[in-house]
Amino acid sequence: MTLIKSISGIRGTIGGKVGDNLTPVDAVKFASAYGTWLKNYSKKEKLTVVIGRDARISGPMIHNLVVNTLIGLGIDVIDLGLSTTPTVEVAVPLEKADGGIILTASHNPKQWNALKLLNEKGEFLSGAEGAKILDIAEREAFDFSDVDSLGEIIPNDAYMDIHIDEVLELPLVDVEAVKQAKFKVVVDGVNSSGGIIVPKLLELMGVEVVKLYCEPNGHFPHNPEPLKEHLTDISQLVVSEKADFGIVVDPDVDRLAFISEDGEMFGEEYTLVAVADYVLSKTPGNTVSNMSSSRALSDVTNNHGGTYEASAVGEVNVVELMKKNNAVIGGEGNGGIIYPELHYGRDSIVGIALFLTHLANKKMKVSELRASYPEYFMSKNKIELTPQIDVDAILTAMTDKYKSENISTIDGVKIDFPQNWVHLRKSNTEPIIRIYTEAKSQAEADALALRIIEEIKVIAGI
Repeated sequence: MTLIKSISGIRGTIGGKVGDNLTPVDAVKFASAYGTWLKNYSKKEKLTVVIGRDARISGPMIHNLVVNTLIGLGIDVIDLGLSTTPTVEVAVPLEKADGGIILTASHNPKQWNALKLLNEKGEFLSGAEGAKILDIAEREAFDFSDVDSLGEIIPNDAYMDIHIDEVLELPLVDVEAVKQAKFKVVVDGVNSSGGIIVPKLLELMGVEVVKLYCEPNGHFPHNPEPLKEHLTDISQLVVSEKADFGIVVDPDVDRLAFISEDGEMFGEEYTLVAVADYVLSKTPGNTVSNMSSSRALSDVTNNHGGTYEASAVGEVNVVELMKKNNAVIGGEGNGGIIYPELHYGRDSIVGIALFLTHLANKKMKVSELRASYPEYFMSKNKIELTPQIDVDAILTAMTDKYKSENISTIDGVKIDFPQNWVHLRKSNTEPIIRIYTEAKSQAEADALALRIIEEIKVIAGI
């Protein structure tokens, strides 16, 4: 079964049977549930929703189904067409819209698609609001509009440009400093909308761009999750082009990874660390990331006199804690930058602009910048779930096994050992248990992960 309903939205694989996968019927059903919830939530006479999609192959089909479902509910749709997740998030408040839907399965492979749901602030819905939508979908409690009350489609393809303009106007983005640095950068847009927006941003900042996989045709040339094992092509091209660094985004442009000039990974975890270092140097304050993220952010925050706190995994949880703690920057260790000065959402575009400014000010190579930060190594693993595996029983058993250690059960189980940590949790987006470890060396992180995986297998009897 590959239809997953969670606070991250509704996602599934295309095709197959209704209720088991993201079929046209399921897309209509959940769009109907969202529109119905919005009408109850807003109480306004006439509602508007912003919709955008990434470039995946199923995008136009799902897009047409969702747009026309909202029209049938009497809701006007501002249609951004091909777009990015952060662009839609920026557009919702600028358009004074009542909500938004992004049609993307983010870093998932091409057979997946999803509906990511936003409120009137352009932020992801809370778990409670998401639960109401799932209940409406389950009951099919929809009431469509009559022929004289149908919604309208308002096309607007300017928002990627508007998004870039909003980023370039931020006080901490120094376009002139970047222009003077004369950077040369390779961009891997994984043949989605990042292939349009990232080169455009860079060119406006005076950067020489070498494009790799920047045709938005939805045929992902490699696994779209920006991990080292998927990025051999850009790593080689950065070196052969003698580029200053490489930029990799996922299909909906909310995750950001850098490649150093020597072809080595800067480290997805260190995207947030580097950008936070720059932001905190100019605007001291607090930071937040999720508990699967590196300790390096905590170290950098402490160096700048701020306070770091960890949230449960999930962008909505990070944002909630950022607001509570007045964090000046935050995000997720998977390369997700949340900069409240622009909006409360993971945004590779603002991340790139701040990183370029930081690098221009530092006047050092990307590898040297990376070496200036505390050295931690992560191992990210997963165990595929079958219906027979009782995840809750596994987590309870692991909690009991390590009860003498520093344990958090806010989100799965995180065990903080003195020199390293492990975080076990059921994924919001895939039928897997994620096993993240971090230590002072790769060998230690890998060894800890292997040990924990073996312990889980014994408990689960697999």
